[in-house]
Amino acid sequence: CAGTDNVDLPTATTLSLTTIHVPSYSPHAVAEFTIGLLLTLIRKYHKSFNRTREGNFSLSGLVGFNLHGKTVGVIGTGQIGLLVAKILSRGFGCEVVAYDLYPNEEMAQEYGFTYKSRDEVLREADILTLHCPLTPSSHHLLDDSTLSLTKPGVVIINTSRGGLIDTKSLIRFLKSGHIGALGMDVYEGEKEYFFRDGSRGVIHDDDLMRLMSFYNVLITGHQAFLSKEALEAIAETSVGDMIRVGRGEKVERLAKSKG
Repeated sequence: CAGTDNVDLPTATTLSLTTIHVPSYSPHAVAEFTIGLLLTLIRKYHKSFNRTREGNFSLSGLVGFNLHGKTVGVIGTGQIGLLVAKILSRGFGCEVVAYDLYPNEEMAQEYGFTYKSRDEVLREADILTLHCPLTPSSHHLLDDSTLSLTKPGVVIINTSRGGLIDTKSLIRFLKSGHIGALGMDVYEGEKEYFFRDGSRGVIHDDDLMRLMSFYNVLITGHQAFLSKEALEAIAETSVGDMIRVGRGEKVERLAKSKG
């Protein structure tokens, strides 16, 4: 996997286990999924699909809005964030503003976006998309205080890590109508439910059930990475690194405990 937040690195180190990860196997897959999730929300593809399957071709309630000309805030400009910024700026004609602890001004100029402070991005964005890693400093990046800075009707997309958003705060701002739409491929309590079929069981997570009850929320099961090309890259890189470790050769993608 790209992240190591689900790996007990201190225990692995104690047991002398080598932990290898694949940090950048699917930037295009995740970036493209992000755009697809956003378009589905704002143009209501999913609602239309469900209707037409039942023979309902009414257009009532399907009015969306154009991406062109909207201000999009990108939080985190690693490989995925940069691709998202490029697609939205060069492809859709959005005004893209971004925040990152380590701005890449060269790529900003090439891809047509502008770096601003975090709070400026939150205040200006019609659409906010998260692409930063989950660290102690980014945990609950969006909470009551930061969500209160965003525009009424803001659209929020998270295809990064669930812990970036305080779920309780999210529900409060959805209930108040402040958040216009929400698309999530991740959820901070996803360990109990994602990557398994629970369709015949009961979901005991009240927050997850509440989120899914909102008409303007679309949740997918952490599948943004899941493309043929990404799976091939994961397999090739992982097997290659395991062989190198076995030979005692240097491996660039070793995951190390910060403790």
